[in-house]
Amino acid sequence: MIVFDRVTKVYPGGNTALKNVSLHIQKGEFVFILGHSGAGKSTFLKLILREEKATSGHVLVDGKDLSRMKERQVPYLRRNMGVVFQDFRLIPSMTAYENVAFAMRVTNIPEKQIRERVPYVFELVGLKEKMHKYPDEMSGGEQQRVALARALVHSPELIIADEPTGNIDPELSLEMMELLNAINSVGITVVVVTHEHELARHFGKRVITIENGTVVDDSSRIMGQDNSFASFQEYDQQEVEV
Repeated sequence: MIVFDRVTKVYPGGNTALKNVSLHIQKGEFVFILGHSGAGKSTFLKLILREEKATSGHVLVDGKDLSRMKERQVPYLRRNMGVVFQDFRLIPSMTAYENVAFAMRVTNIPEKQIRERVPYVFELVGLKEKMHKYPDEMSGGEQQRVALARALVHSPELIIADEPTGNIDPELSLEMMELLNAINSVGITVVVVTHEHELARHFGKRVITIENGTVVDDSSRIMGQDNSFASFQEYDQQEVEV
């Protein structure tokens, strides 16, 4: 699903955010990316989303080499991903329903499908009764679940949660993680980026720890798996098609 093959990212000015990172996240895994502020977590996400390109090495998502991907193909890549941001990024002038429906309208999904799909995802996240509320009429935990509904609405193969519990209290943090765990149980790959060590340990999932741009620990090795590296040559013959 996600392969980093000897990836280094150096920003203009010489700041090296990631150094020779190699890892493999398999389809259907639930993985925590753990690290303090400035460790390289944000760059890790930006490379997966193709907001940035690796300076050297290769990043592959679902067999597609992102360094070879044309700009016109990037929106299609992102349609197979759902992203939940720490700050929710809801449009305050739209209801919860409209926020989620808007994510479908911008990709030209027919209104009939929107009317069927949006209530369904609100039911999944336990907010069907509140989907016509505006964001400022909802609690932080409810807004976070709206953001999760928006991430789910395209039936993505991959959910990325960027510090998903940063703006909600500990009890709601556990509730949010249980929702992500349930989503993972139906085969969707989940990657959670966080600095909260205890939260990551609580769920007993694979934890990849990044410090100073380097992977310093990967619990899959402790669990007897070998997900830390996959050679780019395994994927090199695949065409980057959408």
